[in-house]
Amino acid sequence: MKKWILAAAISAALTACSASQSPTALPQGVTLLETVTVADSAVGIPYKKYMLANGLTVVLHQDSSDPLVHVDVTYHVGSARELPGRSGFAHLFEHMMFQGSEHVGDEQHFKTVTEAGGTLNGTTNTDRTNYFETVPSNQLEKMLWLESDRMGYFLPALTEEKFEVQRETVKNERAQRIDNQPYGRMNERFNQAFYPAGHQYSWPVIGWPADLDRANVDDVKHFFQRWYGPNNATLTIGGDFDEVQALAWINKYFGEIPRGPEVTGETKELVTLDATRYISMEDRVHLPLLRIAFPMVYASHEDEAALDLLANIIGGGPTSLVYKNLVKDGYAVQAGVSHPCQELACQFSIYALANPARGGQLSDIEQRVKESIAEFEERGVTDADLQKVKVQFEASTIFGLQSVKGKVSTLALNQTFFGDPDRIAFDLKRYAGVTKADVMRVFNTYIKGKPMVVMSVVPEGQKQLIAHADNFIAPAPKVADEAVSGVNAIALASSSFDRSVMPVAQQAPVITAPVLWTGNLQNGIPVMGTTSEETPTVELVIYLNGGHRLVDIKQAGLANLTASLLNESSQKRTTEELAQALEMLGSSVSFGASTYQSYIKVSTLTSHLDETLAIVNEKLFEPGFKAADFERIKQQHLQSLQHMQSDPNYIADSTFDALLFGADTPLGVSSQGTMASVAALTLEDVRAFYQVQYRAGNAQMVVVGDLNKDKLMNKLAGFATWQGDSSKLPAMKPLPALAGGHVYLLDKPGAAQSVIKIGKRAMPYDATGDYFKSYLMNYPLGGAFNSRINLNLREDKGYTYGARSYFSGGSEEGLFEASASVRTDVTAEAMVEFANEINGYQASGMTEKELMFMRNSISQGQALDYETPYQKAGFMRRIQRFGLDADFTQTQAQIINTISKETLNKLASSELKLDEMIVLIVGDRAKIEKNIKALGYPVTVLEL
Repeated sequence: MKKWILAAAISAALTACSASQSPTALPQGVTLLETVTVADSAVGIPYKKYMLANGLTVVLHQDSSDPLVHVDVTYHVGSARELPGRSGFAHLFEHMMFQGSEHVGDEQHFKTVTEAGGTLNGTTNTDRTNYFETVPSNQLEKMLWLESDRMGYFLPALTEEKFEVQRETVKNERAQRIDNQPYGRMNERFNQAFYPAGHQYSWPVIGWPADLDRANVDDVKHFFQRWYGPNNATLTIGGDFDEVQALAWINKYFGEIPRGPEVTGETKELVTLDATRYISMEDRVHLPLLRIAFPMVYASHEDEAALDLLANIIGGGPTSLVYKNLVKDGYAVQAGVSHPCQELACQFSIYALANPARGGQLSDIEQRVKESIAEFEERGVTDADLQKVKVQFEASTIFGLQSVKGKVSTLALNQTFFGDPDRIAFDLKRYAGVTKADVMRVFNTYIKGKPMVVMSVVPEGQKQLIAHADNFIAPAPKVADEAVSGVNAIALASSSFDRSVMPVAQQAPVITAPVLWTGNLQNGIPVMGTTSEETPTVELVIYLNGGHRLVDIKQAGLANLTASLLNESSQKRTTEELAQALEMLGSSVSFGASTYQSYIKVSTLTSHLDETLAIVNEKLFEPGFKAADFERIKQQHLQSLQHMQSDPNYIADSTFDALLFGADTPLGVSSQGTMASVAALTLEDVRAFYQVQYRAGNAQMVVVGDLNKDKLMNKLAGFATWQGDSSKLPAMKPLPALAGGHVYLLDKPGAAQSVIKIGKRAMPYDATGDYFKSYLMNYPLGGAFNSRINLNLREDKGYTYGARSYFSGGSEEGLFEASASVRTDVTAEAMVEFANEINGYQASGMTEKELMFMRNSISQGQALDYETPYQKAGFMRRIQRFGLDADFTQTQAQIINTISKETLNKLASSELKLDEMIVLIVGDRAKIEKNIKALGYPVTVLEL
């Protein structure tokens, strides 16, 4: 789809919409509601909208650029449809919908999609639940069979056992994502104070634990009957498919499902506060956090766009007032303002992570926030303020349409909430129409002098840091008499054909890798590129071999700190001036570093490529390296490292690497560095590393854009004067001997879960040798959702939200790891199951069915590998970095289709010896140590 207008001209009527009469070729009961086309000079998403006789809305978008389809079924039900004291049903039901239906067996949904080479998931928020799959285009009918069966025939497969397992899975998800995360409980506590008691947004989407315990299987049944009818759903399909055939399939599989109860929109009453509410909580965190929010309007309200602009001006990045007054001055490590909107309400949200080195007192942070708001009132709105936000919105709209999934998600969301799938023209017009007077009006209406909710989150035992004494206690939630209301007699679905027969996939699409070109700048820098005409954009990544691996281990963190400083001032302009220049272009330029490379990522509209590359050159060749920038960035880095020590997953990752590779090697120490190593770094160290790392001899480029090779090489000519030879990596110390069969227990008192990691060092990366073959071998064990490990620990036992295993390889070393975050009370039991699965697989290997599953899944999944510009860039980088042949994927395909089960099982036998692996557990020692020792493993206790 190449139907665009450049950002500077997006102001006219952009989409042409016309309602069409239903053609005679439509299946009986299917009505064409509208056809929307997009002119060549416009930006938008063309589509056709249909409705089935049972009320199901169908939106179809054709995009033949890649041999794939994305299928989305969105139900207009989220946690806002729940009743007080009955929270968590919408999210719990999302889990239940993957547990099979009358004609789809247990776990068959995941297996079917994965074996088809696809990806899938479901998500729930306050206002909608969606289920989606991206698959090769020949698998469309199968996806419609799956989605329709759980829409129309879910209840016959619902059992008490499935319900109990998924309730435990949801509790594990809550423990992992909320209870065991820094600031994890902040949102639910905040919303209790922000919204009136009983408001649909006053409870968390995942639900209160007591409400989940209160639920029963009949409640789930009634929730399905009330909200999962076809008349409360939108089916959206995008990609490469035959529209006539798709409509016939849609009508066949969905057309016989009975209409559900009628659904009406929720009343949108603006939230109000009678006075400012202060609340606080202590948490296992390092950085004190202040969160402030004012009640606003709701999504698509006439004032939404102006409020978005206001949020950007006050706190939307390095050019904002909040950044200047809090972050730039060092009082906060991070700070920002946003205006997130939901269907029924929006919040004007302000946050700041206080810098403990400046006291960390949140009352001071609150005062500085208030001063920033007052400063805005005094300074007002400038023309540049309006222009930069409008350009950013226009650019982000275009970048957001680089994938079929992105376009389908946009169509589905807009149809669900507004009845209008493509609102791009509408949104661009309303943002372009915001005036300075509009911004000042909404400031005076919703912000100035208005009450707010102020929440302080402070480290445990440091209540003295809160902004203000608490003056509000959320009332205890009431419990509705019934879990679901509005359920009457529901008609049962019946089928005129045998739904137990899974559709056979059509002929597999021809999968072709991107057509690549190569070249060299005059100074020898290699460039690899490919042309992508779907959007008028250019994605450029400059890689510099070295990164953390180039650094002396005593200076760990130097590569990251240097990259961070290159994101700041140049010799010509300040950080704010450079940020402003990029914002006015709708472009982004980001320096970063990882284990083996530093990099520069550039995203820009093609029309602004020259100006963006000029900024890249300025940042790269004329860095400011100013002392004030260095001290601020270093302090932020140190505080971030300290903050990450409260994250169990970060602790587990860094400790496991140190155990495997040694705490005195660059592979065993995080590229972020340590508190000691970063504290010792100086500005002179940064300057010295810049000279060694940022040389032309270390550089390689990959580029994806809608320009051909000659034009892009001409645009990149500004880098041809870059000089410098390649840098040699320092020798690495010998790696430690591993105490196989040993358990290391890192004590984290009060942890809500235990993080388990089991593994060993393994082979480095290769594209077609034993490393690649080990990836194939591991797939049935722990590489897919329906792998042995995940089905056991998550689906059968309910110990975890997810478990997996994988091989990961770099240019020098690799590792094998099996991991999961599990309930504290079953830590030892989870270890037993991990051991059983790994030992069993090592001894017996995969089955013939697992071999075929692996082959089908991985080979057909290649259709999804090259869709977006960054996917193409990643593909090219792999070729560059490891010196691969451009057709290496053809060799991989041959291996996948011909490798024998015996070869793979031989690899399993040699690579998965549990007695060669070590075990790390991060959890509450007092609760788990006894049972772990009872298993007979030698245990070494580590301290943070």
